[in-house]
Amino acid sequence: MTIAVEEAPARSSGRWIDDWRPEETGFWEQAGAKIARRNLIVSILSEHIGFSIWSLWSVFVLFLGPQYGFDAAQKFLLTSAPTLVGAALRLPYTFAVATFGGRNWTIFSALMLLVPTVAAGLVLEPGVSFTTLLVVASIAGVGGGNFASSMANINAFYPQRLKGWALGINAGGGNIGVPAVQLVGLLVLATAGAAHPRLIVLIYLPLIVVAAVLAALYMDNLRHASNDRHAMRDVIKDRHAWIMSLLYIGTFGSFIGFGFAFGQVLQVQFKAEFDTPVKAAYLTFIGPLLGSLIRPVGGLLADRYGGARITFWNFVAMAAGATTVLVASRQHSLPLFVTGFVFLFVFSGIGNGSTYKMIPAIFKAKYAQDENEARRLATALIGVAGAIGAAGGVLVNLAFRESFLAYKTGDGAYLAFLAFYAICFAVTWVVYLRHRPGRLAGV
Repeated sequence: MTIAVEEAPARSSGRWIDDWRPEETGFWEQAGAKIARRNLIVSILSEHIGFSIWSLWSVFVLFLGPQYGFDAAQKFLLTSAPTLVGAALRLPYTFAVATFGGRNWTIFSALMLLVPTVAAGLVLEPGVSFTTLLVVASIAGVGGGNFASSMANINAFYPQRLKGWALGINAGGGNIGVPAVQLVGLLVLATAGAAHPRLIVLIYLPLIVVAAVLAALYMDNLRHASNDRHAMRDVIKDRHAWIMSLLYIGTFGSFIGFGFAFGQVLQVQFKAEFDTPVKAAYLTFIGPLLGSLIRPVGGLLADRYGGARITFWNFVAMAAGATTVLVASRQHSLPLFVTGFVFLFVFSGIGNGSTYKMIPAIFKAKYAQDENEARRLATALIGVAGAIGAAGGVLVNLAFRESFLAYKTGDGAYLAFLAFYAICFAVTWVVYLRHRPGRLAGV
């Protein structure tokens, strides 16, 4: 069985696949799997770089020493700004794939990462105004949009039975961009010192170009992926859209919010232990790295045991992690504090994988006889939930900012996280696990 590809005089004009039937076993084994895997690999790389650029300011704030004149509250705003912009961009980025083609949009969105990277290199020096840095940090939000377009694209390539694994691998590889840029920041701090943040920019500029070139050479556009202008309108009328968005705030919102804020939290809450930026940088990357690596495990577990079941127990574990962090904060125990946060990162990663598996499963259960309708609404919800979940990262940073301003510790924020995770596991149980008439099967 062959794949019909549009005749094109030049590869650079865009490669379009006309015939795509991943649910058919023969088609998948003979041709589909190889093509999907190739697109997945390049998608992971591009999304990885996007996450790194989105997370740049979680690293740059460690370089903003006394000579810059910014306090902790201002630095939390610098990490909140790109989170907010990235969350907003996830909605249009989700539908850009079907409008322009997954390959074409990946090339464009990768090249867009040059803008915030170059801008940061131009303005980062003592004497720069806080407003200037806030604007430049906000532009880095374009990296956050890459996640939504990448996930929507890969969702279209893979059959239902492999979506949990594929989306988990894709998202996990992208999420690793957070600890990756933090490791780069640690390398620069440990070798060149806090006076040279521009070295991080010089490292990432060629990587952005490489990601765009590889997308041009090895990715494909799917002809069957078409936008329905009413898809988002239709999906937000479905109560499951808002329930899944709430749950994704708890998982991805926690991951990205903690990833952006953890270095600052260590420096503010444990001033004596982290009197230099490099000391905080040694620990900052550990949690995001583990949370990223384990995200595909969440997808695999969801494929085997069901997304709702894994998500429920995951939120129970996150509540335990938040309790551990709160106790550690009150006892001023750094080892227990780091352990609690590592728990939060790990389980936020597992929950990222399991919640994303739930999305296509919900619509498959609701529209068992209409595969196209199920895919249409699942793609729309990936964008909606991705945007709202990323906005949860803003709430995390603002919670830390307000808690430190009001109480001089993060205890108020930790209590808020604990309460929210309790709400999430209760909602998961009531809606998706409790036996009742009308409960969706297989979620």
